[in-house]
Amino acid sequence: MTWNNSGMTPPRLPEPRRPKVKPRAEPTKRPAQVAHQETAAGSWLRGLRLSGFSFVMMGILVLAVVVLAPSVRTYAEQRQQIDELRASVAAQEAVVDDLKDERERWNDRTFVTTQARDRLSYVMPGDISFLVLNDTGASVDADADTTTVSTAIQDTDVDWVDSIFRSVMTAGLAPQEAAQ
Repeated sequence: MTWNNSGMTPPRLPEPRRPKVKPRAEPTKRPAQVAHQETAAGSWLRGLRLSGFSFVMMGILVLAVVVLAPSVRTYAEQRQQIDELRASVAAQEAVVDDLKDERERWNDRTFVTTQARDRLSYVMPGDISFLVLNDTGASVDADADTTTVSTAIQDTDVDWVDSIFRSVMTAGLAPQEAAQ
């Protein structure tokens, strides 16, 4: 008999016999089991099954991290250097702007005249200049000196070059009397 396209069912094969296993005797004392609640994360981790594909993907991921980590570190260092250089450029531009402002002030004739009067003690023709020599505020009274004069000769260390320079500068900067 053919059963293809005839509407008949195929013959059944007998099922293989399974050996009967004797049940083991249960121990009379069982340890008490404590019921514990399982968390969602715990059940998820227990249900995780790793396959060969999972290991390959994890390997590729680890390899990508190992390959890309130095490049990312270099990129971060270069970005930091670029930021530092931009800050340096901004500071230099601020200095340049200040110097341009200073140059513009020196192009002003009034500023130059004021600086010459203040720094070099120059005066315009016809002006009278007053130079204050004792500007410390200490009195110059003769009564203030009450110390006795010593009769012993004292030797002092004097910087004679500095003394001569001060003398020349004092003489050169002293006001001249008007010649008439």
